[in-house]
Amino acid sequence: MKIIILGAGQVGGTLAENLVGENNDITIVDSDKSRLRALQDKYDLRVVAGHGAHPNVLKEAGAEDADMLIAVTNSDECNMVACQMAYSLFGTPTKIARIRSEPYLAMRDKLFINSETKNSDGRPRGGFVIDELIAPEQLVTAYIERLVEYPGALQVLEFAEGRLSLVAVRAYYGGPLVGNALAALREHMPNIDTRVAAIFRQGRPIMPRGTTIIEADDEVFFVADSRHIRAVMSEMQKLDNSYRNIMIAGGGNIGLGLAKRLERTHSVKLIEHKFERAEALSEQLENTTVFCGDASDQELLLEEHIDQTDVFIAVTNDDEANIMSALLAKRMGAKKVMVLIQREAYVDIVQEANIDIAISPQQATISALLTHIRQGDICNVYSLRRGAAEAIEAIAHGDSSTSKVVGKAIGDIKLPPGTTIGAIVRNEEVLMAHDKTVIEQGDHVVLFLVNKKFIGEVEKLFQPSAFFF
Repeated sequence: MKIIILGAGQVGGTLAENLVGENNDITIVDSDKSRLRALQDKYDLRVVAGHGAHPNVLKEAGAEDADMLIAVTNSDECNMVACQMAYSLFGTPTKIARIRSEPYLAMRDKLFINSETKNSDGRPRGGFVIDELIAPEQLVTAYIERLVEYPGALQVLEFAEGRLSLVAVRAYYGGPLVGNALAALREHMPNIDTRVAAIFRQGRPIMPRGTTIIEADDEVFFVADSRHIRAVMSEMQKLDNSYRNIMIAGGGNIGLGLAKRLERTHSVKLIEHKFERAEALSEQLENTTVFCGDASDQELLLEEHIDQTDVFIAVTNDDEANIMSALLAKRMGAKKVMVLIQREAYVDIVQEANIDIAISPQQATISALLTHIRQGDICNVYSLRRGAAEAIEAIAHGDSSTSKVVGKAIGDIKLPPGTTIGAIVRNEEVLMAHDKTVIEQGDHVVLFLVNKKFIGEVEKLFQPSAFFF
């Protein structure tokens, strides 16, 4: 595919890194020549210096014959106009934009349309033509909410409209399955079907087999019916009690959105350092206690009983402030701490510190973008372990004569190295993947790749062909 990426920042650069090795023709546009030079030295791609929304720059980037335009600059307005230019002047088939401003998102149904939207008279309806819209802060808010819902989980990812979940947990001493083979999982939970999709031990992937022994500190990814997540987690570690008391540092869009979602079922406190913003938040939130102050103020944390806080969530726009306030909260007695980290370079440092979960808005954005970019009928993609691995939900189409997977038992499908099929969702039914399980037309198949360089082969598996026999 010929893809133009507008914006060479962290998201644009990481996206280019993900796509450049997959037989894609990538052109990246940015006004910062030094960023472009760094990417060109690192990867096999074209660069164009200039303003991404200007027609002459888009033309130079190849918009006339591009398959896709992805606008992820730091300006919502630039992203919106660039998509419109690509549609109006060059007829670019697919246009994706990152939009972060809440006022725009609140009016998304009136402001944004896709290429197919028409009025009742058949003419195109007015609005910015954007085929797929990515709202990172909403994605991060939903992601954190799932982590709060499942205490002890490192990641919780949903497939098939929430029917199936992929959960990452850290195996601890004392977990019933630790020290035992995976085959014992069936004996421990005879009434619940689950499957371990991957294991990472000291940062390295291990392909799970029935004889694989779970060790303490393993990072275990399992798939299960979403109703059974806590039961499976209890096999890997002593289950944490449900979170009750939540403290949020930062009253931006993520902090506000999170408080709105959690205040109905949790006791929520929110700390915002700007007085006017704190006042506005207190008017918008019904059951959240809002404080104006510094989340790194020991006296404030002490007064607000940080030692009784189940989870402290730092989501300001300042990485350093998030890290320092979370470390302080943990030292003063908060049971768990989560930190929003913008800079990828800080993630390793944070994971080595006394911080439970580091959340990357870039990875959430990349996952959403990849979902729209992957070929074949792929309806969900999650970038895992900072892009090294991927979890994919693909829909099986065709029949035994046109598809490489439909009508075949999983054990007979030649999967790329390091790839496992974890589960299948068939209509309303969740089926764990076993060698004798036969894939049917319309099945939602969830796969786990420990090495994403084989993604192209997985895509081809799920692309039916009239010439396949």
